[in-house]
Amino acid sequence: MKRIKIDRDKCIGCLGCVTACVVSHESHDARNRVVIDSGNKASPIFCSQCDLPECVYTCMTGAMTKNPDTGYVEYDEEKCVSCYMCIMACPYGILKSDRINHELIMKCNMCVHRTEDGSADPMCVEKCPMGAITLEEVE
Repeated sequence: MKRIKIDRDKCIGCLGCVTACVVSHESHDARNRVVIDSGNKASPIFCSQCDLPECVYTCMTGAMTKNPDTGYVEYDEEKCVSCYMCIMACPYGILKSDRINHELIMKCNMCVHRTEDGSADPMCVEKCPMGAITLEEVE
């Protein structure tokens, strides 16, 4: 299973990952963000694709599921009733509603839409100019 890893020492807070996300999804809002921590350092925040995802456990309609093959937490907007339980349950505060269409949840899908088999790296990984964002295999 692959997960996004952040090297905060390399991040310069350029927001390239945020822009890459918007471009990749052809949307007006990103599924990630960069915040400034208490030490005045840029801190990118991405979906952790949790092993035990609270967003999946609290979703009453099955719109959030854990893919057993990839390990990714997937969102099906057709099943979503916009109750926002997933947003409230996320311990990292990464999930949010779409700024324009508040019925949709902004959820990282690891850019699996970029290739038929989902083998391309997420756009944020590909476009990070500092190499602060990488994709790593985890057990």
